[in-house]
Amino acid sequence: MNRRGPGLLGTMARTAVVAGTASAVGGRVQRRQQAKFAEQDAEQVAEPQAAESQAQQAAEPPPDDPISQLERLAALKKQGILTDAEFAAQKNRILAE
Repeated sequence: MNRRGPGLLGTMARTAVVAGTASAVGGRVQRRQQAKFAEQDAEQVAEPQAAESQAQQAAEPPPDDPISQLERLAALKKQGILTDAEFAAQKNRILAE
């Protein structure tokens, strides 16, 4: 009987090696992709938070700033929340600081 090729056991062994290698490579690629996507997600979450905090800092003048305090007082007076006397008293207090 002439045999051509590796036979049944040789074919099974080669198939197992190929399947094991493919599985290992596929798992490694999948882990790398997951790590990459997790990093991208973390960056996307961090960017809006940083932009939001910068916007808040830019929108809110420091509390020690007398001009911003006077502007807020003027807005309250314009809305009718403060009377002229209250506005004048607070304005004098701010300017005296």
